[in-house]
Amino acid sequence: MKSGSVSSNLSHFYPEVGAGGFSRVDGTVSFYTRVNALLDPSFTVLDLGAGRGAQLVREPGSYRTKLATIKGKVAKVIGIDVDEAVLSNPCLDEAHIICIGEPYPFADHTFDLIVSDWVLEHVANPEEFAAEIGRVLKPGGWFCARTPNRWGMVGLATNLVPNRAHSSLLAKLQPGRTERDIFPTTYKLNTMGRLIRAFPPDRWDNYSYVTNPEPPYVQRSALAMRAVQFAWRLAPPQMGTVFNIFLQQKDGARA
Repeated sequence: MKSGSVSSNLSHFYPEVGAGGFSRVDGTVSFYTRVNALLDPSFTVLDLGAGRGAQLVREPGSYRTKLATIKGKVAKVIGIDVDEAVLSNPCLDEAHIICIGEPYPFADHTFDLIVSDWVLEHVANPEEFAAEIGRVLKPGGWFCARTPNRWGMVGLATNLVPNRAHSSLLAKLQPGRTERDIFPTTYKLNTMGRLIRAFPPDRWDNYSYVTNPEPPYVQRSALAMRAVQFAWRLAPPQMGTVFNIFLQQKDGARA
């Protein structure tokens, strides 16, 4: 099979895509199925690093988008980001621009659940980040995040490429990706060890895991897809591409 569109290549490797538009290993479906299982209609949810909602508006009406859209399923969804684009995010009930290093503009124990999708790889101060999450999250509340695994294919490759070259590289791998959606990476929270240091077991119950969804960035090439899938079969489980983080703050924990 020659290189073709992403959809045709994906259907070749995952024929079930024709029934619903997603594969059996779809990372978005897997992550947000678990997030939805934790939601309650009474919840106030924080979307940390919400941005302009690019991932949600890219596929309007799809099952994946409906699953990942939290607005309307809970009492309120509040989004924060360092980028003013968050103010135009249609999937939020309320939006705020924040500054790195400053406290979030919320009282202690405001949120029942915090979701952060593809953000942790950009965090430069893990302990400060974790402390602020613990402060605004209610005891018993959940922190749910999806981020590249430092020891996975994407994580290893990204750390070999200087941040200044990320935009040009991603433009080739993902032609639809715009420069405004690309930010410098640090990978200081992208291993289980680093996560535990920032969110210690005496304060957090950890239900996180690593997985391999559809191969990222190579779906335009059938040959590359085969090569990545073969490499994954040989690699140990801890080298999965995506780190799915599910942490519950213990009752009585203090920020």
